[in-house]
Amino acid sequence: MQNSYEVEHRLGYRVLRWVLAVALISGVVVSTIQVILDAGRVSKSLDEQARQTMALVRDASTQAVFSIDADLAQQVVDGLFAQEAIHIARITHPDGEPLGSRERPLQESPFRQITDPIFESERYYREELSRSGSANNIYGYLELRYDTGPAARTWLERASVTFASGIAIAVILGMVLFVVFHLLLTRPLLRIVESVKQVDPDHPDDNLIHLPHGHQRDELGLWVNATNNLLVAIGDSQTRHREAEDRVTRLARYDQLTGLPSRDTFMELLQADLEDAHEAKTVLSLVCCGIDDFKSINEQCGFRTGDMILQTVADRLTQNLSGTRFTIARLGSDQFVIVEKGLRDGFQAADTADRILAFLGSPMIFEDQIVTMTATLGIALYPNDTEKADRLLQSAEQTMALAKESGHNYFQFYVASVDQEIRERKQLEKDLSVALHNHQFHLVYQPQVNLETHRIIGAEALIRWEHPEKGLIPPDEFIPVSEMNGSIVEIGQWVLDQACWQAARWASNGMPLRIAVNLSAVQLRQDTIVDDILDTLKRHHIPAGRLELEVTETSFMTNLEEAVDKLKRLHKAGISIAVDDFGTGYSSLTYLKRMPVQHLKIDKQFIRDLLVNEEDTRIANTIIDLGKSLNLTVVAEGVETAEQEYYLAQRGCKLAQGYFFSKPLKPHEFEIFVAGFHSKIVENNA
Repeated sequence: MQNSYEVEHRLGYRVLRWVLAVALISGVVVSTIQVILDAGRVSKSLDEQARQTMALVRDASTQAVFSIDADLAQQVVDGLFAQEAIHIARITHPDGEPLGSRERPLQESPFRQITDPIFESERYYREELSRSGSANNIYGYLELRYDTGPAARTWLERASVTFASGIAIAVILGMVLFVVFHLLLTRPLLRIVESVKQVDPDHPDDNLIHLPHGHQRDELGLWVNATNNLLVAIGDSQTRHREAEDRVTRLARYDQLTGLPSRDTFMELLQADLEDAHEAKTVLSLVCCGIDDFKSINEQCGFRTGDMILQTVADRLTQNLSGTRFTIARLGSDQFVIVEKGLRDGFQAADTADRILAFLGSPMIFEDQIVTMTATLGIALYPNDTEKADRLLQSAEQTMALAKESGHNYFQFYVASVDQEIRERKQLEKDLSVALHNHQFHLVYQPQVNLETHRIIGAEALIRWEHPEKGLIPPDEFIPVSEMNGSIVEIGQWVLDQACWQAARWASNGMPLRIAVNLSAVQLRQDTIVDDILDTLKRHHIPAGRLELEVTETSFMTNLEEAVDKLKRLHKAGISIAVDDFGTGYSSLTYLKRMPVQHLKIDKQFIRDLLVNEEDTRIANTIIDLGKSLNLTVVAEGVETAEQEYYLAQRGCKLAQGYFFSKPLKPHEFEIFVAGFHSKIVENNA
């Protein structure tokens, strides 16, 4: 739009300014000439009026002077004052002595300073009085002084109308000319400019310039047609040039048999993938894949079949490992390489390796021959094994070679400790599967404080795992594992059941608090989750309004429509919905608008450095302001200092939890803390 405005400013607005300027100047000049001519007519009219008036009273004035009749002279003078313009009238003897005289002041007008220089303030007329037949005998004089004010006022009114109408007509004509110019030239040019902006420099012939209607045969039409012909010619030239470049690039950078990137091209791609992984702080795996006994397959089935096997392997890799997460290339001979990005740990790399072995091991049919083959994989991880591209590839190749010496159709990691870690992960899954049945879990509760009333209004239920051998295992370690193997569904239901039982017990003891329970993404995907939650509330006789479900931003993004439907049903039943760890996930206003959310929980990582880290403070303020604008209650997690608590309260954060108030407590300890906390408030108020 900026270019359109520039064209309009450079052309349309300049034309408008010039047209209006010329029209105004022309109107002023024409009106000025008319006013000047009218002033001349008014001046002549005053002289003519004076001559007619003197001619009218000449005989009476002469008779009065000849008879030396002062009464008659005064009557004549008084009669003249019937005219508005008479200022002074006298009938005098030849020696100047007045026989009859009268005067009145000049009419006052705020415009006399304008009209007096044009018409004079008054005009003087004198007539000799003599009788017919004796013209040489002068008996006296008739003197008149005319006030130009009335005539000037009338002239000025006409002049104003003349000026206004002249300028208005000029402006109207100018605007008409501008509109005509705009319709015939400026608007078509703007449309052409908008059409030019749609032209893709890389493909100029895809969107040609649109010719405005009615300009097919004029200069604009000729210009647009010539430009379109030029764009078509440029597009054809670019297409031929790109095709030639693509052929040269493919010959130089891609394997001719499989179409996959060659080793040199792969190293460039790997370096870019490593840089992205470094910025994102994620794990990257490099899998070197070698076909087992490929030499024997070539000798038995022929080189043509061997080439077809390599092509089939490439096709299976690209079909089963599609998307931006994978980079696939052929290193040469029977070796392929796969890079997987965005991993959390080596466990995911092991899953991918199992998939590769599975789909490569399925039989292939070539010219009525059934070929079954296996592959061996060597895996190196970034940044655990090395941070350099060439070293990472070398590590994977060496690992694959060592693995082939020990057997076929399996994978091996570069570092033995990785295998150990995976085995430990598997053991953790095994221990987790029996932890619930062996009563190794328990819940703790962290108070949620209203920052306005300084009262505890609820508690968040948090799970703890007391392992019989390893002791307390943090939730950050076992919750992701339980989500991956699906045991989180049973664990989550146990947490909900225990939290509701505790809430019912507290309510019966006169402590009706709201309980917040985390709802994982795996639980939310269960078809029966809504009924399970409502049945749990009913079983423990808990009002729905006393339960709050906390969901993370990423938990409902995989299937947003289904998640929205389930959460709306829960909200309709009276259950509050909170977005946990807000600011660390998608943070999209789109889902906030659709979700039945009542609370936003600021992630503790933004509260930890509040008032210390400017960026974290700005993010926290933004979330609080967002909550206000959406009429949502904002809850701050991880409040640890009085300064943080005071700042959040002043900014409008309604609720908070953290070690500043209390660490997560067991039920009995929580009851003691609540009683003491509220007693302290009562004492302070007293």
